[in-house]
Amino acid sequence: MRKVFLGLVMSLCLSLPAAAQTDQAPQAGDTRADDFGIAQQYVPAGCFVMGTSPEQAAYARTLTAPAWTLSRLPSEQPEHEVCLTQAYWIDTYEVTRAAFQAFVEAGGYEDEAYWSEAGLTWLARQSVEALAERCPDETDPDAPQVCITWYEAEAYAAWRGGHLPTEAEWEFAARGEASSIYPWGDTWDTTLANVENSEGLLPVGSFPGGVSWVGAHDMAGNAMEWVADWLSPNYRALLDQRDDPTGQPTGTIKIEKGGWWGSNAVVSRSAYRHFEDPPTYVDHHIGFRIVTSIGEDEG
Repeated sequence: MRKVFLGLVMSLCLSLPAAAQTDQAPQAGDTRADDFGIAQQYVPAGCFVMGTSPEQAAYARTLTAPAWTLSRLPSEQPEHEVCLTQAYWIDTYEVTRAAFQAFVEAGGYEDEAYWSEAGLTWLARQSVEALAERCPDETDPDAPQVCITWYEAEAYAAWRGGHLPTEAEWEFAARGEASSIYPWGDTWDTTLANVENSEGLLPVGSFPGGVSWVGAHDMAGNAMEWVADWLSPNYRALLDQRDDPTGQPTGTIKIEKGGWWGSNAVVSRSAYRHFEDPPTYVDHHIGFRIVTSIGEDEG
């Protein structure tokens, strides 16, 4: 089943570097196509400073943005060292409508194997017609898939043989060991992301100058992205989770990362944590990408 859709979205894949086509160990930023033809970037194991330093917070306060954005800074502090002890692959692009439609057509909503218990509880209360009618104006197959719940993103990730990135996995892929403020560096540049003065989603990869250190596109802007973690009411309680943190085991709000079209420079910082929405929420601004652990898609 997993091979059936190989090539559906190959137009989004980059040419595989030599390291990905030989027995040579992958290096940071190498690209592969997974079993579905989806491009992914290699992220090596490593450590970085997660969160926002006092100096980075001071920079954020110099940016033009609504006052509420600055009130979120304490949720990113204090900065702390985090280590990802295992390498992984992260999607080069946000999951597109075309890629998500392959999941739909493969019967992803009917196969309970891809859904968590909470996801199935949510799904049982939905109708096919209502699901299909969400955001009918979003039709571009190459734009990010938005207007889906966290549960649907989770099920799609399972179908792909991966998982939603933890907040730490997402942030490391965006910032790297340098712990830069933005995927491209430490200074805001409105020309590198679909954020300011934008009226809607654009095809993924429209801002190649804004890629992260591993070559992941649109980690600032276009769609904000669901990650795996529940919001912890006590950020400091997470500071002891140095290696491979996953956040707290339960909660009511899921964290989202990255700026979104029409937003601003403050929320587009890689450390920004959006924490308003339960896993049942949908809107035009939230998409996702997935992570595949080494060996995860071989089981």
